[in-house]
Amino acid sequence: MQLSPDTRSAPAREGRQGDLDFDAIVIGAGISGLYQLYRLRELGLRVRVLEMGTGVGGTWYWNRYPGARFDSESYSYGYSFSQEVLDEWDWSEHFAGQPETERYLNYVANKFDLNKDIQFSTRVAHAHFIDDGHYWLIRTHDDEELRCRFLITAIGALSAPTMPRFEGMEDYKGPSFHTGLWPKEPVDFTGKRVAVIGTGASGVQTIQEVAKVAEHLTVFQRRPNWCTPLNNGPIDQSEMETIRAGYPELFQHCRNTTACFVHSVDPRGTFEVTEEERTAFWESLYRGKGFGIWQGNFRDVLVNPEANALLSDFVAEKIRQRVDDQKLAELLIPKDHGFGTRRVPQETFYYEVYNQANVDLISMLETPIERITEKGLKTNTTEYEFDVIVYATGFDAVTGSFDRIDIRGNDSQRLVDTWGEGPTTFVGMMVEQFPNMFMILGPHTALGNNPRSMEYNVEWVRDLIQHMHERDLTYADATPQAMEDWTDFVRQKSEGLLANDIDSWMTGVNMNVEGKQVRRLVRYSGTAPEYRAWCDRVAQGGYEEISFE
Repeated sequence: MQLSPDTRSAPAREGRQGDLDFDAIVIGAGISGLYQLYRLRELGLRVRVLEMGTGVGGTWYWNRYPGARFDSESYSYGYSFSQEVLDEWDWSEHFAGQPETERYLNYVANKFDLNKDIQFSTRVAHAHFIDDGHYWLIRTHDDEELRCRFLITAIGALSAPTMPRFEGMEDYKGPSFHTGLWPKEPVDFTGKRVAVIGTGASGVQTIQEVAKVAEHLTVFQRRPNWCTPLNNGPIDQSEMETIRAGYPELFQHCRNTTACFVHSVDPRGTFEVTEEERTAFWESLYRGKGFGIWQGNFRDVLVNPEANALLSDFVAEKIRQRVDDQKLAELLIPKDHGFGTRRVPQETFYYEVYNQANVDLISMLETPIERITEKGLKTNTTEYEFDVIVYATGFDAVTGSFDRIDIRGNDSQRLVDTWGEGPTTFVGMMVEQFPNMFMILGPHTALGNNPRSMEYNVEWVRDLIQHMHERDLTYADATPQAMEDWTDFVRQKSEGLLANDIDSWMTGVNMNVEGKQVRRLVRYSGTAPEYRAWCDRVAQGGYEEISFE
């Protein structure tokens, strides 16, 4: 049941300290924040979205580096809530690039007139819960204060860029860029001497493009990642109409898969087939589109060391076949983790880049960078001069975007302290002692093909807020037992995964962030259907796991 439409312009309810500015404030105008705004406005709530950028898009606003694009199929990534959007929008590629995705999100924002409730160029500095009044006091970077009943974070798991901790970074006189903070103005690498530091997903995509035009590209790699072909391609009008007709089945299929991708885990075990069958299956996955080789493989490749070793050997041999210099090939083959135990970057002729005469690969394990200099950088053996330096050094993942806001709950308890030994949550959307705060795609929620889980999170939060309004409730906090039970479940679902033995952002490790050198339980590793089933039980049971006032 929705609130009456005539309440759309109703004033925010009063706190005990006077009128509130808004019923809800949403931090972030990416794909999550836009949808949360849409759903809360349907309830007749007064909502304000605070966005640091000058436009909508979130990830697809900030990450406009060359080559940035989906690794989920475009048509599986877009919103599913509006039949009009599904009917009107045509995707041009199976894996859309950043410009197309940013256009798509602006199209959605304009179609539903969302921008009128978004305050751009606004960074949230503080968010403090006021016990006496049951509201959140928000302070922005320019000291504007706003009060709201509900605080909703739509700030993303990969949205807090981190720079490396090299000496002398401020000394460099040329242009330098972080892939996660790319300028709107095009950066021309034509005829330039370019350094790219980092070979994660952003680095791989950047390297592929820069190598096409740079006079010389030097790639500085700390540890290689397992990369597999994206196998992207255009979508013509006929294929788009076929995709459009199949949207209902596609979205239902994504709901049923482990991580909401179009790919389904193969029910067979690696050793339940012959060697010939296994090799043929892996060859088909390697030739297929997207994450199939990671998300659609045999059921045991991410938990059985022997199965994972065989798959890793298969992908390693593919790298050797694609790189002419076998010494370089070995530098590009990971030795510290098995395939799929860290995020798998998707690539388009990435390994062939290293066959070009204008590209060099430097291993920072063998030849560490000592410092950034006025004209480039210095390793322990060589001093380099560069016209441009690109830092593809990733993000302070999962909790980093929360750490950058001074969030305080009951009794001024700081969220950064509460999560000092790793995050604890209730269904990835609430934290005990932080009442009326809801996280979209927070720690311990179902990740993967994120928009599919995001839509569920948004609707669950909407339904909880509606439940409160219908009962004139102003306070919602997860109980200690609910937190404990959910955290135990998250821990249980992580048991046996090979990824838990590897340092990566998925285990809370970032060598460029102080205090994040130890593995933590930062992500939910169960299936998306299991996650939704837990959340559904909470809602259907009348939210008994939540304390209301």
